[in-house]
Amino acid sequence: MDNQRLILFIALAFVLFLTWEAWQEDYAPKPAATAAVETTTPALEPPKDVPFAQQTLADTPAVIKPDTPEASTTGMEASGSSQRINVVTDTLDVIIDTRGGDIRQADLLKYPVASDKPDEPFRLMKETFPNLFVAQSGLLSNNNAPDHYAIFQSEKNDYLLQPGQDELRVPLVWQDEDGVKVTKTLIFHRDSHVIDIEQKIENNSAEPWQGSQYRQLQRSRPDGSGESAFIYTYTGGVIYSEEEKYEKLEFDDMAENNLSRDVDGGWAAMIQHYFLAAIVPPADETNHFYSKAPGDDRFVLGMVSPSKTVDAGQSDTFTTRFYVGPKDQSVLEELADNLDLTVDYGILSVIAKPLFWVLSWFHSLFGNWGWAILMVTLIIKLIFYPLSAASYRSMANMRKFAPKMQQLKERYGDDRQRMSQAMMELYKKEKINPLGGCLPMVVQIPVFIALYWVLLESVELRQAPFIFWIQDLSIKDPFYVLPLLMGVSMFIQQKLNPPPPDPVQAKVMMALPIIFTLFFAFFPAGLVLYWLANSVLSVAQQWYITAKIEKAAAAATPNK
Repeated sequence: MDNQRLILFIALAFVLFLTWEAWQEDYAPKPAATAAVETTTPALEPPKDVPFAQQTLADTPAVIKPDTPEASTTGMEASGSSQRINVVTDTLDVIIDTRGGDIRQADLLKYPVASDKPDEPFRLMKETFPNLFVAQSGLLSNNNAPDHYAIFQSEKNDYLLQPGQDELRVPLVWQDEDGVKVTKTLIFHRDSHVIDIEQKIENNSAEPWQGSQYRQLQRSRPDGSGESAFIYTYTGGVIYSEEEKYEKLEFDDMAENNLSRDVDGGWAAMIQHYFLAAIVPPADETNHFYSKAPGDDRFVLGMVSPSKTVDAGQSDTFTTRFYVGPKDQSVLEELADNLDLTVDYGILSVIAKPLFWVLSWFHSLFGNWGWAILMVTLIIKLIFYPLSAASYRSMANMRKFAPKMQQLKERYGDDRQRMSQAMMELYKKEKINPLGGCLPMVVQIPVFIALYWVLLESVELRQAPFIFWIQDLSIKDPFYVLPLLMGVSMFIQQKLNPPPPDPVQAKVMMALPIIFTLFFAFFPAGLVLYWLANSVLSVAQQWYITAKIEKAAAAATPNK
């Protein structure tokens, strides 16, 4: 087997593996879910999505489950009507409900839903099915306290970050009859997707107040709309802790088992292709991480803080941070330790991260991600040139003996055993290693796959234009020019290789360029651009080395 067959078979297996993963995601059996309808959560349903009643931390008292007879559902009557608050900054357009102070909708103003719809922002969070996704917070206490079903009061319905203003505060107020007042303030920042939340407890009652805060993300299983059937990226929960590091919590896992773990620092998030929402607690705080599946195809991932005691006449404040935005690695690195792991490069992160850094550096030079992809591809080919040269020399040497192999085939016909023995004798006599070109290509495969994931996962390439008709590197080529050129380059490269002695193998090899062209027709243009550039450079390298060896062989012939 020559190395060209090896790399093509491995590449084909890789593409088929991605297709199988996508099929599993879209069509594999899943737990039954209710019909997806455009409806909000009923106001008076039992609060099954509030954290569990349990000992949240070893050194804190248990909290009362809000849907038990001993506890009020919301800390006050739930029959009051809520209002909607619209908050607009330079990066976010958010809808907050005074019922609980939930973030019910979040549009990312700097990220259009499509390149041909520049004025329509991408909606990451919304309160309706399909693709329900909201952020919630509240308090749990043996005393009266507002959970995310409580009705808060707001002085205004609209908030706008003004020119020259770096911070926008949105206060919501709740108060009970005993004099406990809670002010939940959502704090927005200029040029940021971070939303800080402060929950200040002012205890004007005659008794001490004791309780904890919880923060959670709630979403439904994605419906798969707008996703390519050939490209699979992970959508679901993730958590990070120093002990267990980066962990994925798939929706099926949440449906089967509830997460229940104490974590020092860390963070929790719901991620999808290009975007995420994350909860980032204070780094020195120990929280109880939990997950729930309250039904109706809803999944909850959150955390409960240690409890605080607020004496009569005193006040105290719980704080936390929400991030609602793109998977911008530089921003995520600064926000929390290892939050940039949500840019999921998989097990090849150790290779992918340097590749992304180089890609970003070239982008800073050219201002174009397409040219950056071409330059990174060229750099990779130059680094691996010695290995590629060894592979191509092996194929060129085998090409010289193609006539002798054909003679063996004609001599032994269908007697495969005797033909194999004769070929091995020929290899031994001529000092040919038929696998000599395999190892160099195998070494390069992890780099190729890592770059594949960099191009697939990096939000920076979303809606990034290249040249001419390629105006979005994250979607397929609208005219299929790049896939066709890639297929042609693969066909040319195949002609530079020695033909397989087996006619069945020969037919398979002839079909591979067509198969790959069909697969890549639906891949993002940025990925096809990389594969095309890699294939063209491989053809140039192989042609040069083959011509050099054939020339040397021709020059040596008269001396024999």
